[in-house]
Amino acid sequence: MSVALRIDVDTFSGTRDGVPRLLSILERRGLAATWYFTVGPDNMGRHLWRLLRPRFALKMLRSKAASLYGWEILLRGTLWSGPEIGRPLAEVIRRPIAAGHEFGVHAWDHHRWQRRVASLPDDALREEFARAFTRLAEIAGREPETSATPGWRTTERVLAMKTAFPLRFNSDCRGAASPFRPRLADGRVLDQLQIPVDLPTYDEAIGTLVADDEAFNAMLLARLADGAPHVLTIHAESEGGAKAALFEEFLDRAAAEGHRFEPLGRWLDRQPTARAARLGRGEVAGREGWLGVVEPPTEVAA
Repeated sequence: MSVALRIDVDTFSGTRDGVPRLLSILERRGLAATWYFTVGPDNMGRHLWRLLRPRFALKMLRSKAASLYGWEILLRGTLWSGPEIGRPLAEVIRRPIAAGHEFGVHAWDHHRWQRRVASLPDDALREEFARAFTRLAEIAGREPETSATPGWRTTERVLAMKTAFPLRFNSDCRGAASPFRPRLADGRVLDQLQIPVDLPTYDEAIGTLVADDEAFNAMLLARLADGAPHVLTIHAESEGGAKAALFEEFLDRAAAEGHRFEPLGRWLDRQPTARAARLGRGEVAGREGWLGVVEPPTEVAA
């Protein structure tokens, strides 16, 4: 069974260290993925202020964040603006693109998007996305055809804003892995397809759905065994870092069971004609705060 594989690259360290490591892991197995890059300042350390929120503090404890991500990531940008990712690490970002992998926009400032997407004025929201789109296009030498909002923090306003950019599809929400065309509150149905992510990420599952690493891989393989379409998100900071060996074990066990992995766009080409559905707000076990979730889809007239 085919599984759509996306790689979120959130930080300076994740780009510098995780991207080459994951690219090597995939190349040794003849696999490709969709890479979503953050290209602006790395201010992810500012999330530490969320430790004042019990649910976020609990997530950091159960995922053993210090060993999972490292202190370089956890403290980046806490006292002053973190370093820009895109220009200094342009050559690293170009490696998977040059190797034929699919690529898209993740964020300009990952932290800023997660914290302020709902409150930014329309022009500031568009500028935040446009800066990332333009910088990534400069790095790649061509325009990206896809995007994925940080932390799946997306709204109908975000979906409408993205229609101004030449994107074939987006992966901005969670839900069953069935592509859909977003239907807005005013009745409009957008042409840019959405690909929801259905499988849990490592940081969501550990300590909530499963107790340890071995159980995490077993849980993912059990999910894949149902024969349904699936979309898996991994992170350059975890599967490209401390959990690289765990990810390799998963890939090899999945391949032995007959599963194959491919970029979202290639996977999309084999899915049924997309239906229309509304985007709402919801929660996912193991993830703090709201995120975009797809509501049950309905048929839309051609």
